[in-house]
Amino acid sequence: MNAQAGDAVTVSLRPATSADLDAILALEEETFLSDAWSREQMEAELASAHTSYVAVTDDVEGVVGYGGVLAPSGSEDADIQTIAVAPSFRRAGLGRAVMAELIGAARLAGARRVFLEVREDNPAAHALYADLGFVDIGIRPHYYQPDDVDAIVMRLEFEDASASAVGPVGAS
Repeated sequence: MNAQAGDAVTVSLRPATSADLDAILALEEETFLSDAWSREQMEAELASAHTSYVAVTDDVEGVVGYGGVLAPSGSEDADIQTIAVAPSFRRAGLGRAVMAELIGAARLAGARRVFLEVREDNPAAHALYADLGFVDIGIRPHYYQPDDVDAIVMRLEFEDASASAVGPVGAS
């Protein structure tokens, strides 16, 4: 199934749970061939009280995207941990929707700024983050291993600490 413009694709965003672990790991391994997170790492992320993860699901394919943010309550800093969308569902706005949820979760946790790293060889993701208001603040040489690719460090600053209108999935 392809999620190109005009296709009738039914997707939804919801909080990710430990029941999504296998599907998230499959997408993680498909997306990040050389540096995918381990089962233990992802399991810990999904279980942490300091992270918020969302899953993008399709009626046919199941989990077709996910993302997570580390946003400890009371901290002014949050960090986008990971985000991925299945190749056949890219360019349909799902990455932007996931990022909006993660940014909303960071704001609700009281963050004043959100950081992320993006591979220097991923101009599409870099452009999305810049379009969302993130600015480049540095380079981490040789960050992504074993590919030896630099990371561009980006930051989004909130003008105030109040919660935005965009909240995390499942927030009331």
